[in-house]
Amino acid sequence: MNTKELKKKYIEFFKSKGHAEIHSAPLIPEHDPTVLFTTAGMHPLVPFLLGQPHPQGKRLVNVQKCIRTQDIDEVGDDTHTTCFEMLGNWSLGDYFKKDAISWSWEFLTSKEWLGLDKDRLAVTCFAGDKDAPKDEEAYKTWKSLGLSEGRIAFLQKADNWWGPAGETGPCGPDTEMFYWKLNDKPAPKKFDPADKNWVEIWNDVFMQYNKDKEGKYELLKSKNVDTGLGVERVTMVLNGKTNIFEIDVLEPLMKKTEEITGKKIHTDNAKSFRVIADHIKAATFILGDERGVVPSNVDQGYILRRYIRRCVRHLRLLGAELSNPDATSELAKVVIKMYEKDYPTLKAKKDIIFEELRKEQEKFQKTLDKGLKEFERMALDMTDIDGKSAFFLYQSYGFPIEMIEELASEKGRSVDRKGFDKEYMKHQELSRVGAEQKFKGGLSGASEVTTKLHTATHLLNEALRKVVSPDIKQKGSNITTERLRFDFNFDRKLTPEEVKKVEDEVNRLIKECIPVVKEEMSPEEAIKKGAQAEFGARYPAKVSVYSVGNYSREICMGPHVANTKDIGRFKILKEESSAAGIRRIKATVE
Repeated sequence: MNTKELKKKYIEFFKSKGHAEIHSAPLIPEHDPTVLFTTAGMHPLVPFLLGQPHPQGKRLVNVQKCIRTQDIDEVGDDTHTTCFEMLGNWSLGDYFKKDAISWSWEFLTSKEWLGLDKDRLAVTCFAGDKDAPKDEEAYKTWKSLGLSEGRIAFLQKADNWWGPAGETGPCGPDTEMFYWKLNDKPAPKKFDPADKNWVEIWNDVFMQYNKDKEGKYELLKSKNVDTGLGVERVTMVLNGKTNIFEIDVLEPLMKKTEEITGKKIHTDNAKSFRVIADHIKAATFILGDERGVVPSNVDQGYILRRYIRRCVRHLRLLGAELSNPDATSELAKVVIKMYEKDYPTLKAKKDIIFEELRKEQEKFQKTLDKGLKEFERMALDMTDIDGKSAFFLYQSYGFPIEMIEELASEKGRSVDRKGFDKEYMKHQELSRVGAEQKFKGGLSGASEVTTKLHTATHLLNEALRKVVSPDIKQKGSNITTERLRFDFNFDRKLTPEEVKKVEDEVNRLIKECIPVVKEEMSPEEAIKKGAQAEFGARYPAKVSVYSVGNYSREICMGPHVANTKDIGRFKILKEESSAAGIRRIKATVE
């Protein structure tokens, strides 16, 4: 079974259980200020997990494209990628543990669906602590389905608890499903989660608690189920593979890398092949996203730049001739061909993808050349390359430690690997602290501010058309607890007078105390009624439409204030270029 067949079966299965299919959300989140990218299918559903009714009901299913950068240093082993697809099904205050677990078991083991070997399955459950009891309900459900006691492990909160995404919000125990990946060795009767031959394939999360500001966990009135099954990992085990890079959506990238570099994949260079496959796929998906960004030194643009440069580094490590400006673009073409039917924006934005990859590859080539000169200077001055100098090459010029060691070896030098690792860990800790400070707010704590900013974005969208040009369309937006960011098509910088007029127009509407009304209808009906839609977005059969009096009407999945008076004072912070023909406004409310 290939990835397309797996995705089709999953959607069919949960539709048969009364679930409505929803489309994959963009990779750049709009409603969730706690993450840079959509890391799971639940992120776009946060407003609904917090209680807002979903227009398609209480049971949902989808395939979600994801970027999970915390796994970036794991890429190179048999099962980790940072760019992947996640299958998910949700219950918004409807069914709970028994049904969720039973359906997971049925889909995995029934001959009608995946038909996986029951003797190669194992699960984990929450062991309980001072905040919440041992998950006996999940344990008893697995036992009733025929899973032996030796195949059920109880783990602590670090392993079997989801959330909250920030300091506060919905959270709860989870149960994770594992599959024994070896075909020539039977699965042990006793399940050991630390054994790498057990591959995690599915996670059922039971959001039954809310963590408050005092750190207390209270039971929620409306309990939700959020599950996630990794497409690539399940395809791997379905095909009897032991490594994820041999499946239908990654192997073609490995073959193309062989063609570009002239090298065949083997044990010594496997990591480089795998990093290239994952990173070019991630870069292509980010550039080709509905809310796509371009390489930069901040936020999503920085991560994108890191992906492209890491890919180029490993191509060079494999001996690729990077005077060819299309090396990365050739790999991106493979990604687009594989995914363009599921994600049409990849094909629609292919020229932008290729142009940005070429520019970044060329820019990094120059940086690499400078780094090589710096290395030559070091090699003349040092008997061996110390840890701090090696880390300087890594941080300033993007040299992987493997490349530094290879260059040193050619000069008859060694590298202080322990010293490098020490400097690297110090840097990682500083980065992690910075990230935690940036995103520590939490979803429930952020909801009031982001709700105000969200409605302000709708007013801004329409004010630009009224004040500047009726041809303006939204090209993307992003909201954090500090500001809103709004991209729109326009071929010049706004004058200071235009910026002031737009700001004044939004504040005029806020002062008028206009009710914000929500309706549900088909996307076709909404557009017929004059509702604005986001560029490149794919909408479900039924959508929410928010109207601000007769002024603004937009298709949107919320959340919004009930009246414009609740927004506060609107202030434009900056108006700047985002890309060719695209302008960007950053604004806040006070």
